[in-house]
Amino acid sequence: MEFAPVLNYFAYLLPAIVVGVIAYYFFKGHTANEEGRRRYLIQKEAQAQVLPTRLQAYERMTLFLERIDPNRLLIRVKPFSDDVEKYEETLIKNIEQEFDHNLTQQIYLTPECWNLINAAKNATMQVVRQTAMKAETADKLREAILNHFMGEVSPSQKALMYVKKEVAELF
Repeated sequence: MEFAPVLNYFAYLLPAIVVGVIAYYFFKGHTANEEGRRRYLIQKEAQAQVLPTRLQAYERMTLFLERIDPNRLLIRVKPFSDDVEKYEETLIKNIEQEFDHNLTQQIYLTPECWNLINAAKNATMQVVRQTAMKAETADKLREAILNHFMGEVSPSQKALMYVKKEVAELF
Protein backbone atom coordinates (compact mmCIF):
# COMPACT_ATOMS: atom_id res chain seq x y z
CA MET A 1 0.00 0.00 0.00
CA GLU A 2 2.89 2.28 0.39
CA PHE A 3 3.46 2.29 -3.34
CA ALA A 4 0.01 3.65 -4.11
CA PRO A 5 0.79 7.28 -3.12
CA VAL A 6 4.07 7.13 -5.03
CA LEU A 7 2.25 5.83 -8.09
CA ASN A 8 -0.35 8.59 -7.70
CA TYR A 9 2.38 11.23 -7.60
CA PHE A 10 4.05 9.64 -10.59
CA ALA A 11 0.74 9.60 -12.47
CA TYR A 12 0.35 13.34 -11.83
CA LEU A 13 4.02 14.06 -12.55
CA LEU A 14 4.31 12.09 -15.81
CA PRO A 15 2.14 14.42 -17.96
CA ALA A 16 4.00 17.47 -16.58
CA ILE A 17 7.35 15.88 -17.52
CA VAL A 18 6.11 15.02 -21.01
CA VAL A 19 4.77 18.57 -21.52
CA GLY A 20 8.07 20.01 -20.19
CA VAL A 21 10.17 17.89 -22.58
CA ILE A 22 7.98 18.80 -25.55
CA ALA A 23 8.12 22.50 -24.61
CA TYR A 24 11.90 22.32 -24.24
CA TYR A 25 12.37 20.86 -27.74
CA PHE A 26 9.81 23.24 -29.24
CA PHE A 27 11.54 26.31 -27.78
CA LYS A 28 14.98 24.94 -28.65
CA GLY A 29 13.90 24.52 -32.30
CA HIS A 30 12.20 27.90 -32.33
CA THR A 31 15.27 29.61 -30.86
CA ALA A 32 17.59 27.92 -33.37
CA ASN A 33 15.27 28.93 -36.21
CA GLU A 34 15.20 32.56 -35.01
CA GLU A 35 18.99 32.58 -34.66
CA GLY A 36 19.37 31.27 -38.21
CA ARG A 37 16.91 33.86 -39.51
CA ARG A 38 18.72 36.65 -37.69
CA ARG A 39 22.07 35.51 -39.08
CA TYR A 40 20.61 35.35 -42.58
CA LEU A 41 19.28 38.91 -42.32
CA ILE A 42 22.60 40.20 -41.00
CA GLN A 43 24.49 38.39 -43.76
CA LYS A 44 22.07 39.71 -46.38
CA GLU A 45 22.54 43.27 -45.13
CA ALA A 46 26.33 42.87 -45.01
CA GLN A 47 26.32 41.44 -48.54
CA ALA A 48 24.41 44.46 -49.79
CA GLN A 49 27.02 46.73 -48.21
CA VAL A 50 30.04 44.70 -49.40
CA LEU A 51 28.90 44.18 -52.99
CA PRO A 52 29.77 47.70 -54.17
CA THR A 53 33.23 47.38 -52.61
CA ARG A 54 33.78 44.01 -54.26
CA LEU A 55 32.69 45.40 -57.62
CA GLN A 56 35.10 48.29 -57.18
CA ALA A 57 37.89 45.79 -56.48
CA TYR A 58 37.04 43.92 -59.67
CA GLU A 59 37.03 47.22 -61.56
CA ARG A 60 40.47 48.11 -60.23
CA MET A 61 41.85 44.70 -61.11
CA THR A 62 40.36 45.04 -64.60
CA LEU A 63 42.16 48.34 -64.97
CA PHE A 64 45.37 46.73 -63.69
CA LEU A 65 45.11 43.89 -66.20
CA GLU A 66 44.43 46.34 -69.02
CA ARG A 67 47.41 48.48 -68.00
CA ILE A 68 49.84 45.53 -67.93
CA ASP A 69 48.58 44.12 -71.21
CA PRO A 70 51.70 44.27 -73.43
CA ASN A 71 49.93 46.13 -76.23
CA ARG A 72 48.89 48.94 -73.89
CA LEU A 73 51.97 48.82 -71.68
CA LEU A 74 54.38 49.31 -74.57
CA ILE A 75 52.37 52.24 -75.91
CA ARG A 76 52.18 53.90 -72.51
CA VAL A 77 55.79 53.26 -71.42
CA LYS A 78 58.13 54.41 -74.14
CA PRO A 79 61.91 53.91 -74.09
CA PHE A 80 64.07 56.90 -73.24
CA SER A 81 67.14 55.44 -74.91
CA ASP A 82 68.25 52.41 -76.89
CA ASP A 83 69.45 50.63 -73.74
CA VAL A 84 67.54 47.34 -73.54
CA GLU A 85 68.30 46.74 -69.87
CA LYS A 86 67.00 50.16 -68.80
CA TYR A 87 63.83 49.72 -70.83
CA GLU A 88 63.31 46.21 -69.45
CA GLU A 89 63.79 47.57 -65.94
CA THR A 90 61.32 50.38 -66.63
CA LEU A 91 58.68 47.95 -67.92
CA ILE A 92 59.11 45.56 -64.98
CA LYS A 93 59.07 48.42 -62.50
CA ASN A 94 55.89 49.79 -64.07
CA ILE A 95 54.15 46.41 -63.80
CA GLU A 96 55.25 45.97 -60.18
CA GLN A 97 54.13 49.48 -59.23
CA GLU A 98 50.72 48.89 -60.77
CA PHE A 99 50.46 45.60 -58.88
CA ASP A 100 51.60 47.10 -55.57
CA HIS A 101 49.08 49.89 -55.97
CA ASN A 102 46.26 47.31 -56.18
CA LEU A 103 47.59 44.78 -53.67
CA THR A 104 44.87 45.42 -51.09
CA GLN A 105 42.13 44.44 -53.53
CA GLN A 106 42.89 40.76 -52.97
CA ILE A 107 40.74 40.69 -49.83
CA TYR A 108 37.64 41.30 -51.96
CA LEU A 109 38.47 38.74 -54.68
CA THR A 110 38.27 34.99 -54.60
CA PRO A 111 41.61 33.24 -54.11
CA GLU A 112 41.36 31.69 -57.58
CA CYS A 113 40.85 35.09 -59.20
CA TRP A 114 43.70 36.67 -57.25
CA ASN A 115 46.05 33.80 -58.11
CA LEU A 116 45.18 34.12 -61.80
CA ILE A 117 45.82 37.88 -61.74
CA ASN A 118 49.14 37.31 -59.97
CA ALA A 119 50.06 34.62 -62.51
CA ALA A 120 49.21 37.01 -65.39
CA LYS A 121 51.50 39.64 -63.88
CA ASN A 122 54.33 37.13 -63.45
CA ALA A 123 53.89 35.71 -66.95
CA THR A 124 53.98 39.16 -68.51
CA MET A 125 57.12 40.05 -66.57
CA GLN A 126 58.71 36.74 -67.61
CA VAL A 127 58.03 37.41 -71.29
CA VAL A 128 59.57 40.87 -70.97
CA ARG A 129 62.68 39.41 -69.29
CA GLN A 130 63.09 36.56 -71.77
CA THR A 131 62.58 38.80 -74.77
CA ALA A 132 65.03 41.37 -73.40
CA MET A 133 67.81 38.76 -73.39
CA LYS A 134 67.51 38.44 -77.17
CA ALA A 135 66.85 42.08 -78.13
CA GLU A 136 69.58 44.46 -79.22
CA THR A 137 67.80 47.79 -78.72
CA ALA A 138 64.79 49.04 -76.78
CA ASP A 139 62.79 49.43 -79.99
CA LYS A 140 63.65 45.86 -80.99
CA LEU A 141 62.48 44.74 -77.55
CA ARG A 142 59.13 46.49 -78.04
CA GLU A 143 58.77 44.91 -81.46
CA ALA A 144 59.70 41.44 -80.19
CA ILE A 145 57.21 41.62 -77.30
CA LEU A 146 54.43 42.73 -79.61
CA ASN A 147 55.28 39.93 -82.05
CA HIS A 148 55.28 37.43 -79.21
CA PHE A 149 51.67 38.25 -78.35
CA MET A 150 50.52 38.79 -81.93
CA GLY A 151 49.14 35.29 -82.44
CA GLU A 152 48.02 34.47 -78.90
CA VAL A 153 45.93 35.84 -76.08
CA SER A 154 48.07 37.65 -73.51
CA PRO A 155 48.10 36.42 -69.89
CA SER A 156 46.36 39.60 -68.77
CA GLN A 157 43.54 39.04 -71.29
CA LYS A 158 43.09 35.47 -70.03
CA ALA A 159 42.88 36.75 -66.46
CA LEU A 160 40.48 39.48 -67.56
CA MET A 161 38.13 36.88 -69.06
CA TYR A 162 38.14 35.08 -65.69
CA VAL A 163 37.44 38.35 -63.82
CA LYS A 164 34.48 39.04 -66.11
CA LYS A 165 33.15 35.53 -65.55
CA GLU A 166 33.43 35.93 -61.79
CA VAL A 167 31.65 39.29 -61.82
CA ALA A 168 28.85 37.79 -63.89
CA GLU A 169 28.41 35.13 -61.19
CA LEU A 170 27.77 37.83 -58.59
CA PHE A 171 24.44 38.66 -60.22
